[in-house]
Amino acid sequence: MGAKASQKCEAFLCYMNFFIYIIYSPSVDQFYVGQTIDLIERINQHNNAFFENSSTKKGIPWEIYFKLECSTRNQAILIENHIKRMKSRKYYSSLLLYPEISEKLLLRFL
Repeated sequence: MGAKASQKCEAFLCYMNFFIYIIYSPSVDQFYVGQTIDLIERINQHNNAFFENSSTKKGIPWEIYFKLECSTRNQAILIENHIKRMKSRKYYSSLLLYPEISEKLLLRFL
């Protein structure tokens, strides 16, 4: 966990926040859905082929298309899996156009 990770601190307790993200590669016209605790670092990893056999290696450069902050890793994983099951550009677009979808996901996957 790097110093860049998002933290919320209350009464001596700190909570790390997790992110769901969708990145887009104009060069291969593809999306990738993931979750992480350090969004900036993870995007840098995608764009620098940090993982040698990564499916995102061929799509460099990647740009952030959508992000959603979650309160726990479990919540982030559940929402990530939901978004991946949708496998729809229209759904990805709807996440941007209708913020209430994100709010409903956060409530549904508490």
